[in-house]
Amino acid sequence: MLLKLRLVVLMSSILITCTSFVSAHETLPTIADLEVVDGKMVFSMRANVEAFLAGINLDEVTDTDEADEADSYDALRALSPDEISVKLPALIASFNAAPLIEVDGRSVALAVSGFDMEVMSDLEQPRISTLALSAAMPSGARNIIVNWPAGRGALVLRQQGVEAPFTGFVNPGTASPVIALEGGGETTAWQTFKSYIPVGFDHILPKGLDHILFVLGLFFLSTYLRPLVWQISAFTLAHTVTLALGAMGWVNVPGSIVEPLIAASIVYVAVENIFMKGLSPWRPFVIFGFGLLHGLGFASVLGEFGLPEGQFIPALIAFNIGVEFGQLTVIALAFIAVGAMWRKAWYRARIAIPASCVIAAVGAYWCVERVFF
Repeated sequence: MLLKLRLVVLMSSILITCTSFVSAHETLPTIADLEVVDGKMVFSMRANVEAFLAGINLDEVTDTDEADEADSYDALRALSPDEISVKLPALIASFNAAPLIEVDGRSVALAVSGFDMEVMSDLEQPRISTLALSAAMPSGARNIIVNWPAGRGALVLRQQGVEAPFTGFVNPGTASPVIALEGGGETTAWQTFKSYIPVGFDHILPKGLDHILFVLGLFFLSTYLRPLVWQISAFTLAHTVTLALGAMGWVNVPGSIVEPLIAASIVYVAVENIFMKGLSPWRPFVIFGFGLLHGLGFASVLGEFGLPEGQFIPALIAFNIGVEFGQLTVIALAFIAVGAMWRKAWYRARIAIPASCVIAAVGAYWCVERVFF
């Protein structure tokens, strides 16, 4: 009895902590455009500059509220763009010390050539800045390497202004391949495919907390494998469709609509778990509808990367495979935690229903927050 009670408390505690993770504070990859014009190299980043300045380790933190530097980060977010710009020289110095850019094997010193920061009325929302760094190119320069520092999170790097430009996903603490200034270094379909599987997985584990709760809601419906397979199949088919349509720009629904509905979908599956002991005739169709919403959420992430047309399809497929691996991992972990108790007479009353209650409560919290705050 004590072991069962401890398990319920542990599961509930883990789920309750999810209320502290809201999408407003989720860390995002930096997206950088690299271009050389008239002997001048420009490296323009869309990044969370305040997180950089606060010293948050974006390699390890998925939510800025979790960071030890959260107070410093929040103080920086309250500053005006002009006040932030005064603090940029120290950041640029750290980039140059890495060095961030090497031309033909030699480091180049970067300077700020442009800075623009979104004006946010709601400080709970992420404030993304555009920071342009530039340097004069040595005569006869042929190639560039970008050394992305550890602690800065992932980097999506895009070459501009040339034929067959390089576009790639650079992990923190690593360097890009050698990028030819004249172009021709476009990443192969296979290279893109390999690099975007972990991107999709990462969007579920650890960053996709709302998607994790939805999948757990599917898991706690029944102690039989067949209902779970039906639900996962419907969900996968649906989010694959809208992931493709949304990422290609054919369907575009504002996040202000999609995100509350995703939270509502979590509430629905959890509440139905409480009142239904098995798979209802309508549940796969409802799950399919909710899967369409979740696919739009996935598409917003992939769409931001701005992949060239030739790389889009392999990236899309790989991202979706990564998402599926993430979902299956969530189910596997849930099964490891409570699967041995599936056939116990008390499983539904003491495990599935309490867990579903907590999932519903978290989903309802997110739904209200995303609508009204």
